[in-house]
Amino acid sequence: MNHFFAYMARMKLIRRWSLMKSVSEENIAEHSAQVAQIAHALALIKNRLFGGHLNADRVAAIALYHETSEVLTGDLPTPIKYYNPEIRRAYKDIEGIANEKLISMLPEELQADYRALIVSDPESYEHMLVKAADKISAYIKCVEELRSGNREFARAEAALRGEIEKYCQYDEVRYFCDIFLDTFRKTLDELE
Repeated sequence: MNHFFAYMARMKLIRRWSLMKSVSEENIAEHSAQVAQIAHALALIKNRLFGGHLNADRVAAIALYHETSEVLTGDLPTPIKYYNPEIRRAYKDIEGIANEKLISMLPEELQADYRALIVSDPESYEHMLVKAADKISAYIKCVEELRSGNREFARAEAALRGEIEKYCQYDEVRYFCDIFLDTFRKTLDELE
């Protein structure tokens, strides 16, 4: 039996922001879909406006699977995950083991293809775009919660804004933020 996709279907059961009171709960399936949309856009912006030659579809696929390990590990809250270097290193090891366990649930003929998506090179430009998209998605969640009157996300929003600013050294990230990010502060009526 190959259980990989049965586990992937459980992404919708893994709640994000578990230490935070949320107006609207978010799971890793929803988050991964949004990260894939943003990462895809970042790659297209790089290609169309800033002379890039990225495979935007591949970037989107990497983003879609960037939280794969969490179907086995759960979503460890950021304050715990990054509490100190030892915990961070240990958690990275656990994520790696979880990813390999999940990849082993695929037919052998498909394992290399999925490993290339799930265990992407952390030094690659593609990986950086996914990390930027991940931060942007988390920031959007904070903005949505704040817009709903939930002050619980105020510090996270400020911290993520600072992290995104670091990624704005990349033209495509700065462009996305300048063109699209403020629209998430608007109500549905204001979007028309």
